[in-house]
Amino acid sequence: MSDSKDYVSRSDELGNIHISEEVLAAISAAAALEVEGVSSLTNPSKKNAAKGVHIKLEDEKVVVSMSVLMAYGHTIPEMGKAVQEAVKNAIESMSGLEVAAVNVSVGGIVFPQKEQ
Repeated sequence: MSDSKDYVSRSDELGNIHISEEVLAAISAAAALEVEGVSSLTNPSKKNAAKGVHIKLEDEKVVVSMSVLMAYGHTIPEMGKAVQEAVKNAIESMSGLEVAAVNVSVGGIVFPQKEQ
């Protein structure tokens, strides 16, 4: 495997499974963007929306940190909780890894464009 990427590894009776942290970040980004009220992730690359997502492994559990832009008119605590649940469920169901925390920062609000 490439030394430039960090991997989360799991062992089972058939061998090892290595999951790139970039894959976990992509899963997190996709799940967050599906939540109503999330306009976008802050600082995402146009090619890679997961750039604004940081993955850490603590005590064999995944910790996700991300910053989102919220659409005007939504409630921050409700939207934040929905992002946390969506990201946690997506990572756990797709990777089998346990999520310890999903830290969500609201980096700004996107206002609707008025038509002229």
